[in-house]
Parts: sequence; structure tokens; C-alpha cells
Amino acid sequence: MTLYRPTGLHELHLVAERDWRAWPPRLPDQPIFYPVLNAEYAEEIARDWNAKRNDPPVGFVTTFEVRAEVATRYEIQVVGAQDRHQELWVPAEELDAFNGGIIGPIRVLAHFVGAEYDGRIDRKTHLPEGLLPPEHESKATP
Repeated sequence: MTLYRPTGLHELHLVAERDWRAWPPRLPDQPIFYPVLNAEYAEEIARDWNAKRNDPPVGFVTTFEVRAEVATRYEIQVVGAQDRHQELWVPAEELDAFNGGIIGPIRVLAHFVGAEYDGRIDRKTHLPEGLLPPEHESKATP
């Protein structure tokens, strides 16, 4: 099953530290990990929330594959428009098991920057300066 996740710069760095294969643990005030079911919804959040309200003001759209038997453990939650705003709610304490169902790397599809963002992002990979794309991660030297 293909899922998407809007994310900020800090979380993206944590994903890179996990070799683009797992999501980081939730913070104490984040009881749920919520991947979304379509790219348009992930873009909406990355553009309208992450790029305007995060520090730094930048949002990324990621995608990943997860085994269907893992993803279907969680009911689809509709949080707005029935045909667009659909999420899976994974309790924080189940994130390790959910990560175990991820197949292949987590990839970045797009990025959105706010007016005050002063970092550099590669237009081809959509990655901030200093992060290697998943397919090059194993070639990096420590």
C-alpha cells in the first residue's frame, strides 16, 4: 500500500538518520503517527501548514510503501472532505511495528518553502542541502 506523509525539516533529518527506512518515535505530545492516503492531501499539509508554521518554514511530501497486512490494521480516518482528507492513525506505541512493515525507502516527492526560509533545497531531489537521496545513502562515507 502506498502512503504519504507531510513532514518538516527536523523529522526529515530523523528519517535520513534511519537510512530512509523508518519514521522516528513520536514526541510525548504526539500520541499518533498519521500517514495520509493521497499525495494531494500531503501536499496541502506541507504547503499550507509546514511551510507557513514550521521553524524553519519548509514542508516536504514523502511517500513510502507498507505491507497491506500492516496498513489495514488501522481504520481510515476521514478528517475533512470524504474523498481527500483520509489518514491512518497509528498509535505512537505501535510505530515500531508499523515501521517494520515498510518496504523500500521513504522518498521525498516535493517540497514547499515559506517566504522566510533561507536554506537551499535541490530542485531535482527535493532534499535540503546535506541530505543524500535514499538511493545514494549506502554510498555515503561516515
